[in-house]
Amino acid sequence: MADSGRVKEYEGYLAKGYEPDKDDLVCEYYLEPAKGITFEGACQRIASESSIGTWTDIGTMPQEMFDRLSPKVFSLDKKSGIVKIAYPKELFEEGNVAQIMSSVAGNVFGMSDVTNLKLLDIDFPADFIRHYHGPHYGIEGIRKLMKVYHRPLVGTIVKPKLGLDEEKHAKVAYEAWMGGCDIVKDDENLSSMGFNNFDKRVKLTLNAKRKAEKETGEKKAYLPNVTAPYNEMARRARHVVANGGEFIMVDVLTVGWSGLQSLRDLNLKAAFHGHRAGHAAFTRNPKHGISMLVIAKLCRLIGIDQLHVGGIVGKMYEGKEEVTAVGEEIESKVVSEDFARHRLQENWHSLKPMLAVCSGGLHPAKVQPLVHAMGRDIIIQAGGGIHGHPQGTIAGARAMRQAVDAEMLGVEAKDYAKSHFELAAALKKWKK
Repeated sequence: MADSGRVKEYEGYLAKGYEPDKDDLVCEYYLEPAKGITFEGACQRIASESSIGTWTDIGTMPQEMFDRLSPKVFSLDKKSGIVKIAYPKELFEEGNVAQIMSSVAGNVFGMSDVTNLKLLDIDFPADFIRHYHGPHYGIEGIRKLMKVYHRPLVGTIVKPKLGLDEEKHAKVAYEAWMGGCDIVKDDENLSSMGFNNFDKRVKLTLNAKRKAEKETGEKKAYLPNVTAPYNEMARRARHVVANGGEFIMVDVLTVGWSGLQSLRDLNLKAAFHGHRAGHAAFTRNPKHGISMLVIAKLCRLIGIDQLHVGGIVGKMYEGKEEVTAVGEEIESKVVSEDFARHRLQENWHSLKPMLAVCSGGLHPAKVQPLVHAMGRDIIIQAGGGIHGHPQGTIAGARAMRQAVDAEMLGVEAKDYAKSHFELAAALKKWKK
């Protein structure tokens, strides 16, 4: 502390050995300091910039305020680059995800004092969690709604992403349901277009859903994409429910945390399906940005029921360990600390779990390794892997459902395909 009574800039945040209080919000970062900055110094700069400090000493912060509100850098490892910071709960507004992220994932990424910085995880205290809705249905609720209890759900996306009119869109959805898909969804960039009006599309596709349910005897789901400026997004969500829809899809990152929270606050009693369009801008760099784990946890906190997590064996870049770690986090009530996966302890208390949606380059040959890695509580969602089948969408959906059936029976897909020609054609086209 300076002679003037001022708190000195970027000092006083180190607290090795500190045990986080039960009400602390704990963040874990990967850090590479800039040239000329020590690891300890960079840690303190992050703690300062993400909370109460600034680049110089100021006369408006008394020592008492600093002692009460300053975060504590309680764990730092130069070798691994991992640093953990505990923030007092008073630094955050209750029920405001946008404010939380403006703090712990805001200016810190642009600081000249760091070369790379990645927010790997956040541990939310119980007092935080009680201010959020969490998923309305959760895994058990969705399974009960869909009347599918013991196998992965099978889903598809209407393809092409853009270009089909409302009637053709509904026809593709109908064929997918008739082939055995449980779920059909819009793609992330289909909203309300000149060639495909949202309101008309919803009405026609929900009619097709009901027709498929009557003809197959199975429960089906349609997930319309309501992503839009908030007022219009809310209107579209209400329109879906008013027309008998039970699922709503939203692009969680492009609508923003406040938009997502406000949508969930409508309490429409619908299942929210979260598409993660744009996530790789934050998550792809292993050394800089925000991890998919953090995004997934925020979605569970706010109240998404099912969320895209990647495909492990598909076209996306994520590795098996990263995807399974996210899957565990969103499905479990209590998650134990795991240093290998950069995962903090978390107790979700009464918040329901989310259903993991696996997508991106999936086809029937990839069902077995996917289920072995992720378990049965997943949605296996294939677009091209269904519509690209040599015999068309109905056969493609049948092939995917047959691949799931084979896995549930413990039979190799190639053996099951001997008596199921749709699966045989898919395996021939898409070799592992």
